[in-house]
Amino acid sequence: MNSDWEDRVAAAWARFDDYAEEDAPAFRAAIDTLVAELPGGSPLGPFEQACAWDSTGRPDRAVPLYRQALDGGLARVSGYKARRARIQLASSLRNTGRAEEGVRLLTPELDAPPDELDDAVRATLALCLSSLGRDREGLSLVLGALAPHLPRYQRSMAAYARLLVEPADG
Repeated sequence: MNSDWEDRVAAAWARFDDYAEEDAPAFRAAIDTLVAELPGGSPLGPFEQACAWDSTGRPDRAVPLYRQALDGGLARVSGYKARRARIQLASSLRNTGRAEEGVRLLTPELDAPPDELDDAVRATLALCLSSLGRDREGLSLVLGALAPHLPRYQRSMAAYARLLVEPADG
């Protein structure tokens, strides 16, 4: 899609916090209006609609739309948005009681080329792991993601993160 459309979508999202909780349908309608401008079959439409449902507290409605966007070729249109869709889909799966699916979806993202979404991948995967009672693995991911941002202690926090999941010597 063109940059004008992307700018208008970004502007709609920038106003998201202006909507009261009871105005969620109005926000989703604003996104639907923008989506209606897309050519048929564009994976951007279901992606934006999934985000709108998700952000207004309806992960159950978001899940099939994220899948539709990904299956419809979102990665070919925008690798960045496809990665966001996988992160958000995993979160929605967790929120709808399917954390194991979220783990399967996000685990390969740990080996993806690094970008600004790496910490979001790790945080969301940590939540999915925690929902499955795998708190040590989740904490390891979060500490590993946090370590590079610390003004000091990067090496020790990274080591502690590793030790949470490595077998103890003995």
